[in-house]
Amino acid sequence: MKVDLATLYLLVIGTLLASSAMMYWEHLSHPKRSKELRMLAIGYATLGLGCAAASFRVQLLGAAGPAVSNLVILTGYLLVLDGVAMFNGRRYLASSIGLLVLMALTWAVAGVRWQAAVWMYVSAIPIALASTMTSLELLRGDGMPAVQSRRVAVVLTGIHALFYIARAFVLPWMASIFGPRVLAVSSEITMYEGVLYSVILPMTLLRMTREEIHGELLRESRTDYLTRLGNRKLFFEQGEQVISEHQMHRRPVALLAFDLDHFKRINDRYGHKTGDEVLRSFAETVRAETGTDAILARIGGEEFAALLPGHDTERAKKVGETVASRFAAMSHGADGDRIRATVSIGLAESNRETTSLTDLLSAADQALYRAKSLGGNRLEQTSRAALAADSCSADRNQI
Repeated sequence: MKVDLATLYLLVIGTLLASSAMMYWEHLSHPKRSKELRMLAIGYATLGLGCAAASFRVQLLGAAGPAVSNLVILTGYLLVLDGVAMFNGRRYLASSIGLLVLMALTWAVAGVRWQAAVWMYVSAIPIALASTMTSLELLRGDGMPAVQSRRVAVVLTGIHALFYIARAFVLPWMASIFGPRVLAVSSEITMYEGVLYSVILPMTLLRMTREEIHGELLRESRTDYLTRLGNRKLFFEQGEQVISEHQMHRRPVALLAFDLDHFKRINDRYGHKTGDEVLRSFAETVRAETGTDAILARIGGEEFAALLPGHDTERAKKVGETVASRFAAMSHGADGDRIRATVSIGLAESNRETTSLTDLLSAADQALYRAKSLGGNRLEQTSRAALAADSCSADRNQI
């Protein structure tokens, strides 16, 4: 079944307006990306309006129809570019206005005498440029999530740019060889490609936005709200994998278990606001001293843990002692008073007796209990004898 050009125009107009409506609806439910999605909604609505003007350019606008409809369509492309660039914190307002003015001058100077050539060939150049810039913004993606949908959008906008480059520079050559029939076929191909572009790109950008929101929700579900460290869920999910990999390659991995000393007394005497400040201060200290490879988590009220890949006992001990000394040297405000808090630390290194994260945490807890019983504000490490005794006890319980 052959679809005529007017029907294809109606399809493009309908899909663009539907895409605009979906972008606008999405912006209402995603405050973080509200401005970007609203700009994209305006861009697709403008493209739809431009296509509507193009389909009736002669009947409604007379000789000025091609120029007006082309400038409206170009405005839509530039608004879409601006919306995509806003994801990366950039805008193209000045350059967009400059390109529109340049194209308007082109129509004013050359459009009267060579209207068909400007409509078929020259008008494709700024559209190709806008699509290329959109593809490059998606490729840079320094403010966008690194998800599959973004890569699809890069390819899609790149193909769209190449299509219009071919229309601007290859089509004139083909028309000179094969005659006017090529132009009619080109118009139909342009509309078919336009239908696909007007459907797939908005869907891809919406998918990218939703994947970004989903990723943020997932991160929040694994993050402690107060300290912004990981929570128990993240610690066990990532920790088990790290221990398994390090045991497979026979690399050391150590765990530090932390418990703030007399924290209940601080809360009871100075209030939860001061207690929260102490917790945040400790989180900042341990984050600064353990490095980027460490897996950090708040696993209880005043209990924290740090899994240190590539650390043997001696190296982990130095890290723990540095954390303890730095934290003890800090002071915290409480109704004009300055209070100091300390931390007790238990250290365990993964070995034959600690083959899982649960075993390693249990071993570090034993050392932590010993540090607390000795008065706190100190680091204790688990002895191999204690680990062996614990392992034998576990074996007897299984029997």
